[in-house]
Amino acid sequence: MEDTTFHLSQPPELFARIDDEPVVDEFGESILFTTLDKLINWGRKNAIWPMSFGLACCAIEMMSMIASRYDISRFGAEVMRGSPRQSDLMIIAGRVSNKMAPVIRRLYEQMPEPKWVISMGACATSTGVFSNYALVPVNQVIPVDVYVPGCPPRPEQLIYAITLLQKKIAQETKVVSKVLNLA
Repeated sequence: MEDTTFHLSQPPELFARIDDEPVVDEFGESILFTTLDKLINWGRKNAIWPMSFGLACCAIEMMSMIASRYDISRFGAEVMRGSPRQSDLMIIAGRVSNKMAPVIRRLYEQMPEPKWVISMGACATSTGVFSNYALVPVNQVIPVDVYVPGCPPRPEQLIYAITLLQKKIAQETKVVSKVLNLA
């Protein structure tokens, strides 16, 4: 005679009804302890709003970083802003001429605080192979937070620079004092 009883192929816990599960503590694992500084830094580092400033061939690599292949939206930086008043990160991609330096300075001054700058490429960092009287390194115009080497640098390098900037943002101290203008 055959055994016609039903046998579970998996452990019985997998087939338990949801209403048979034990009641967990009301707050259980839902309470998060942090400081206000860390909370503000977490929000800032995960919602970077870049403003592109493409001046040369590095701009093509910066544009490809936004494309679906590299998916910069993982970092909350997928929308390039056209206005300095809506952005907190300026990416200088390419060589900076003496005529362009005052424009970059003016746009940087129009950005709200806190603001950060990434210098992308050898030309922006040190005038690269075009070292002549007409070009100026971007750090002589505005303060730079992260440098991306290369000629032109790959999109992966710019993504890495954004992760470095996120680490820098996460380590800022006395953020609440700065927000409340007490520092």
